[in-house]
Amino acid sequence: MRTGLATFLIVAALGVLVTVSVGQFQSGVSRSGERTERNGVPDWKNDDEFADDVFTFVRIKYNSASGWRRWATDYPDSDLNFSYRLQQLTSLKVDPEGKIIELTDPELFDHPFIYMIEPGGLEFTEEEVKALRRYLLNGGFLMVDDFWGEAEWDNFYYEIKRVFPDREPTELPLEHPIFHCVYDLKEKPQVPSIGVAQWGRFEGVTWEREDAKEVHYKAIFDDDGRMMAIICHNTDLGDGWEREGEDPWYFREFSEKKAYPIGINIVFYAMTH
Repeated sequence: MRTGLATFLIVAALGVLVTVSVGQFQSGVSRSGERTERNGVPDWKNDDEFADDVFTFVRIKYNSASGWRRWATDYPDSDLNFSYRLQQLTSLKVDPEGKIIELTDPELFDHPFIYMIEPGGLEFTEEEVKALRRYLLNGGFLMVDDFWGEAEWDNFYYEIKRVFPDREPTELPLEHPIFHCVYDLKEKPQVPSIGVAQWGRFEGVTWEREDAKEVHYKAIFDDDGRMMAIICHNTDLGDGWEREGEDPWYFREFSEKKAYPIGINIVFYAMTH
């Protein structure tokens, strides 16, 4: 990968990551003040000298069977909020804007971390299959989020097996370091969309369909045992990031306790292993 100095600086910053506990978030910070083109998310400026040596949250644009832009779900607020929280709660220097790129864009190899959402209707082109395989085998990391139930899993599984026919997604046990490396999580977090959470608040319902009650975090590893991808199934971390300022209860129960902690853990783990 062409990450070079950028990757070194990211790892160095993460090495002195501020250890924070759940409860140090301030509810609704990203919605305070007037709405701007950033939807109220605070802005910040990095040192111009190191403008290219910061962590950038990269969202992948892809094709869907339905034609609907599922890749853009929760955008832009989830990306802006998550980038802000990384900047606020860690010593990591973060691009305040983030980026959207396609797998066939040569710029893909400038970024060590990419995010893909709602792959239940994903349809890779052959060029995307080859690009993603090359990216991951050359040190890149993929986070997959927000898809529910068996049908959506089957579609994603078919597409990811085109990328790695000989590699199998493996369920991560709760004891895995990714659940403990910054925030010490006591369970695998399941985050429903804000509407489902509000509807199921008093019944304890945190799943979006009957065949999606059990949350899964699966990984794909390379030949040396490096995690190349984490697949977050039957959970919607992006909604926990996007909707953090809309409902104080949802923020406390899902954004603060679950969506941000696991998201920060994933970035930390991806950048240091």
